[in-house]
Amino acid sequence: MPTSKRKKPLYERGGYKLFRREDRKSLEIIWYDDARKRERSSSAGTEDLEEAKSAVDRLYMERTKGHAFCPTCGQRRSSGSVFVTTAIADYLTLVIERPSYQAIRARLMHVLTYLLEKEMATLLCESVDDAWINRFRSWLLKQPIISPTGIERSRALSTAENSILQLAAAINQCSGASAKFRPIQPKNVNRTPRHRSSIAELAAMFRHCINPAPGKQPLDRARRDRSALLAFLRISVVTLARPDAALDASTDPQRRQWNSKARILDLNPDRRPQTRKYRAIVPIGERMARILDETVGNVVPAQSVRSAWATMARSLDLPAEGEAGTKLIRRSMATIIRGRVPEEAWGELEVFLGHARFNEVSELYAPFEPHYLGRVLAEIDRVVAEIDALVPGAFPLPVPPAA
Repeated sequence: MPTSKRKKPLYERGGYKLFRREDRKSLEIIWYDDARKRERSSSAGTEDLEEAKSAVDRLYMERTKGHAFCPTCGQRRSSGSVFVTTAIADYLTLVIERPSYQAIRARLMHVLTYLLEKEMATLLCESVDDAWINRFRSWLLKQPIISPTGIERSRALSTAENSILQLAAAINQCSGASAKFRPIQPKNVNRTPRHRSSIAELAAMFRHCINPAPGKQPLDRARRDRSALLAFLRISVVTLARPDAALDASTDPQRRQWNSKARILDLNPDRRPQTRKYRAIVPIGERMARILDETVGNVVPAQSVRSAWATMARSLDLPAEGEAGTKLIRRSMATIIRGRVPEEAWGELEVFLGHARFNEVSELYAPFEPHYLGRVLAEIDRVVAEIDALVPGAFPLPVPPAA
């Protein structure tokens, strides 16, 4: 027990209190453990007040399983008597370390926007039933998606269902009981784009980046956009990666992605947990290996290429309505390669795409075997050569060493 009266906590939630101690750099969390019948403490792991508050919230949520407490009597409230806004805030606190956090947050922001617009800030979790969900779904589908350049398009059905799925997860985490509604699985409402690019169309994308239209000298920003888009096209063609993984690729040794000696690229950076959308380890051909060896840090020198992609899509008259987004390279390359390799090699393509994987032991060693995914790699190299033949400089050949 403390020898003197403790100061007022800097922050408190449900009996979990945050203090600053003179003999410690990091802030400290103190709470009373009913099971052990004594006071306990834990470092917040930071001296930053806002970060420490988040640490208190996480500890509270983990130890109480999200059940809210009455501030007067200290008893646990019934599972339904929690505001939806509180459930969402608590859930976001719990999942902040997940790689998919930004996507989860964006989906739940649709729910919060609806609650604000309909003046439902005090809506209880137990009041969210199928009828409420149907009203939210109808509202969200009427909200268009507007790009930074002002281009408007309809919202996909899967967008609404992803938000509803995350809301169910937030309520379940908060209350410990099942939500009173059943989301539709996104796979049942997804509309898979049908457009696939040919080699000629892929080459036209590279031409857009390397050889701008005559008489149109691009500004500095346009040059940067084209440079980033060119890098994105290259890494997407040779790895068949999802757009987020392509943008995440790096040669930084600390990320342990690029192994130049083995010519292997791990699409999942070191210390990033794998998610349901598995990121594979893929072999890289000679042309792209040279480019990666000459790259320092991020392969794509931009956090996003959406604006540059949209400009290119308009220039090349690519299909609209979600048919030709940045995932088009992955879909097109998968289609091209599948049509070129024998059926018995389709399993290699599944590994490239992250749809299949080796077992845990094989996965440690297989990427360093000389013929790892060799049949698919050989066809990718042929596609790369064909694109460069149509657009010289798309994938330059390595310069032979001087004699």
